[in-house]
Amino acid sequence: MKKIYTIFALSAASVAFSQIQKVEPAFWWKGMKNPELQILVYGKNIANNEIELSDHIQIKDIQKVENPNYVFITVNTNEINVPAFKINLKKGKKNINSYSYELKQRLPGSADRESFTSKDVMYLIMPDRFANGDEKNDSRPDLTEKADRNLPNGRHGGDLRGIINNLDYIQNLGATSVWLTPVNEDNEKVYSYHGYAQTDLYKIDGRFGTNEEYRELSQKLNKRNMKLVMDYVTNHWGISHWMIKDLPSKDWIHWFDEGKNGFYRSNYKTTTQFDTNASEIDKKYALNGWFDTTMPDINQKNPLVLKYLTQNAIWWIEYAELGGFRVDTYPYNDKEAMAKWAKAITDEYPKFNIVGETWLNTAGQISAWQKGSKTGEAAGYNSNLPSVMDFMLYGDMPKAIKEKESWDTGMVKLYNVFTSDFLYPDINNVLVFFENHDTERWNEIFNADPKAYKLGLTLISTVRGIPQIYYGSEIGMKGDKNKGGDADIRRDFPGGWKSDVQNALNPSSQTPEQKDFYQFTQKLLNWRKGKEVIHTGKTKNYVPQDGVFVYFRYDGKESVMVVLNNNEKDQTLDLKRFAESLGNITKGKDIISGKELSVQNTLTVPAKTSMVIELQN
Repeated sequence: MKKIYTIFALSAASVAFSQIQKVEPAFWWKGMKNPELQILVYGKNIANNEIELSDHIQIKDIQKVENPNYVFITVNTNEINVPAFKINLKKGKKNINSYSYELKQRLPGSADRESFTSKDVMYLIMPDRFANGDEKNDSRPDLTEKADRNLPNGRHGGDLRGIINNLDYIQNLGATSVWLTPVNEDNEKVYSYHGYAQTDLYKIDGRFGTNEEYRELSQKLNKRNMKLVMDYVTNHWGISHWMIKDLPSKDWIHWFDEGKNGFYRSNYKTTTQFDTNASEIDKKYALNGWFDTTMPDINQKNPLVLKYLTQNAIWWIEYAELGGFRVDTYPYNDKEAMAKWAKAITDEYPKFNIVGETWLNTAGQISAWQKGSKTGEAAGYNSNLPSVMDFMLYGDMPKAIKEKESWDTGMVKLYNVFTSDFLYPDINNVLVFFENHDTERWNEIFNADPKAYKLGLTLISTVRGIPQIYYGSEIGMKGDKNKGGDADIRRDFPGGWKSDVQNALNPSSQTPEQKDFYQFTQKLLNWRKGKEVIHTGKTKNYVPQDGVFVYFRYDGKESVMVVLNNNEKDQTLDLKRFAESLGNITKGKDIISGKELSVQNTLTVPAKTSMVIELQN
């Protein structure tokens, strides 16, 4: 352990006497379903002192670790009848230092808060690249990396205030929930804008704003009947995290003696999680290996670590009034520990939704991560994770639209994705998308062709699940990851900065090309808001023929016919084939064009066009 402390040394060594330097969580709430609270108390050699609570409050457990700078106190909040108490640090009978700990009252109905569902459309924002609402916080003296828009991988100054200022734009577009990539402090020297190497899990990065502004954003979304989704990272922290610099114990992270400073890169083969024939060495390096040199891999098997992560997640839900989590790199975590993590959160908030980034290639592999999965059960596992991301659909969508039609290429790839829906225990609670902040931009793949965009958006907006769109795609933004790396798929939104020559955040200032993308998106997503048949209805698929994919969404009240024509030429459909779904219906209305249509005999669909037809009895 001496080796660890030599490598990770804090300036706390300059403290002459033991003092409480940090307490996490800084406060808590009365009335939680689980009344047990673990309080981390940090200070130089603090474990060499006695700790006592005021008001005759009993400490249920006090745990010391290898590093004497930490003490973990457990209390039962049901047994505490005061709104605040003191944590007293004592040397003999002398009181050396104190911390006043507050137990707040929960908001009414907090436990029953609503979360994102298939009724929602999720708008993904990388805050540093969306809009700069407060230029004063672009660079801060207490944070290392300063803003410089000339650096593709640098900080550009986008922030929470920029998002708050543009909520009308997001709402009018038709989005109902907002997923931000991580906004907690990421104080790495370079490449910190993305936020995935967090250095303080209880603090919003000062270049994005404050904890209070984050809560303000959530509250303002809630008033609009919208939700804020936090991007939560359980797998790794930043190398500059204050606890990584002064590890509580060596097993707080996965430490590799054969690596430099504990580092050994993951092999990224998370398929080993459910491979019954996987070698132990491959599993070890997949799950315990570091995501990158600046991202130490967190050991969720350590009970103190797991409790810390669980309480931190609950703290943010309660404090910021959140409406959901998206969890990064989900299969890289210890899956048994994460099952406990997810259950603890959903026990406290039964309606709370958590979607895991399950970047795998088949429905069998992805579905195993959803709560109640039969494929997971076959491997003796239940994740307790409510939602997963449909990476199979994501992977096959561009192929389906680009390829020529044959037995197993073209639009049939889309159909084949949906034939695996039976593997998911809750198919409506699956996130569907064609791009995100880690992938090639859809409009780059198709050279900003609005026809390809409209086909893709129509699909994810009308199939089962929760559609997610990525900021800027609704105005045709491109980005070439192969040439420009991550920075190119995370370009600044035009108009988000005062110096920008054009403001696409104002629809009246959009170019004709941007308007084409935007108006289609706005029309489709706002129509979707009130369509229960799309949110929870059943699906009837018809095997694609001649590059045309037709499916119906229906329930006991209404029916919607969706047609995707991927051909370069108009196609005329013989509607007799769809008689089991059409029945006696003779007409409908295409919500995209606004035209009334006959659905009696034939239907002509223009080239490279989608139709969403509300059928009329």
